[in-house]
Amino acid sequence: MASSSSQPCVQFSSSKALQSTSLFSSSLLSPRSWIVSFARSSILSVLSDAIVIGHLTISDSEGTHYYGKYQKGCNDVHLKIVNDNFWLRILLSGDLGFSEAYMIGDIEVSSLKACMDLWLENQAGMEETLSSTVARVSSALSALYNSFLGQTRSQARLNAIASYDQSNELFKAFLSQEMMYSCALWSDAEGGVRGDLEDGPRPGDLEAAQLRKIRHVLTKARVKPGDRVLEFGSGWGGLAIEAARTFGAEVDTLTLSVEQKTLAEERIRAAGLEGRVRVHLMDYREIPAEWEKAFDAFVSIEMLEHVGAKHYNTYFKLVDFALKAHGAAAVVSASTFPEHRFSGYQAEDFMRRYMWPNSCLPSATALITAAHTAGQGRFTLEGVENHAAHYPRTLREWGRRLDKNLTQDRIAKDYPALRDRADYDAFKRKWHYLFAYAGAGFAKGYITCHMLTFIRPNDVPVRCD
Repeated sequence: MASSSSQPCVQFSSSKALQSTSLFSSSLLSPRSWIVSFARSSILSVLSDAIVIGHLTISDSEGTHYYGKYQKGCNDVHLKIVNDNFWLRILLSGDLGFSEAYMIGDIEVSSLKACMDLWLENQAGMEETLSSTVARVSSALSALYNSFLGQTRSQARLNAIASYDQSNELFKAFLSQEMMYSCALWSDAEGGVRGDLEDGPRPGDLEAAQLRKIRHVLTKARVKPGDRVLEFGSGWGGLAIEAARTFGAEVDTLTLSVEQKTLAEERIRAAGLEGRVRVHLMDYREIPAEWEKAFDAFVSIEMLEHVGAKHYNTYFKLVDFALKAHGAAAVVSASTFPEHRFSGYQAEDFMRRYMWPNSCLPSATALITAAHTAGQGRFTLEGVENHAAHYPRTLREWGRRLDKNLTQDRIAKDYPALRDRADYDAFKRKWHYLFAYAGAGFAKGYITCHMLTFIRPNDVPVRCD
């Protein structure tokens, strides 16, 4: 921890930083060294204007630099550059490049959470200075990317770990017993959304919060004994099992994952619910004609992120098709963008490159509009909830469990390539990056998490007296 309250911050203006490499000295460098030097100078030159909240220390082989103003208790972030490929990644790929540098060990970070917070707290400055610099320069240099980074062992490692996320063993390592890969709902019983930070995490807290979430969804969907429930996005069967076991429903649930279907069916058999829960390996657009107006309730938990903006209308047309005309309800939840950030086109970032390719976060309004249009007025919006405050703790709990339970031998059974220690370390850092990246986004309001409840027209709202 190099910085102290008595140490002045060294500020670099654009001209000084860019002059650090003279034309004469640059001419003596190899092409790669010149590009790295140029990338480093370009990035450092804008940070003094970009960092206005908190304090950033960057150390590399050429020295240590300070940005922002250190104050006791401020967000103080330290980055150690281990490999100068870091500068190229940032220049050519921005925040995606930062995530790649972290995953393969090109940088060491004092705290991932603090780093994400610093980025979001200075988002305006970053977008006006660093992001614009990256955009201008990377467009000119992108053709050189493969020459310097594209064929390296590190890049091959990044390409590989992007596809190692279908293992049931991986998700068993960090999810709760219900295996819900979605936001939990915390109450005072677990100390609330900060209970793990204030009182320490306790065994069973995540299970209690996830079970609360499942029951909350099913209650909002008005599921009762004898109902037939349709679910898009099975996961590992956690919600479907609870709907049948506790609420007395019959469930048809859809997934595109062979691995999820296999484990979900094992869990359904273990619960003695084979005749009440059916798992279909099926795209939601392929539901059969005989399902028309066959269901009393529809639920979908954090699956809409994979639908895509141009398919929202189709999605809700099929929900309308499957639900009964009266006495039926639909509950959908999704990680969402605030309205001002939503766009049908979303550029590739860490999430879309390494976690969920081709995903698209909706906005609450985009979903409500699609439901109204696709259902031709046959859906009445009954409730809107934002669960974003509950997601950071969920992600922290997952991170702790990942550290505790995931071993190299365990995951290498499914992916033998991860027997290589460097590959395994990069794979694990990818997940920690996700938890910190998403946690900061939810905590700072960059992303939200909405749950929407729809009922049929003229159906009586749930009584609140």
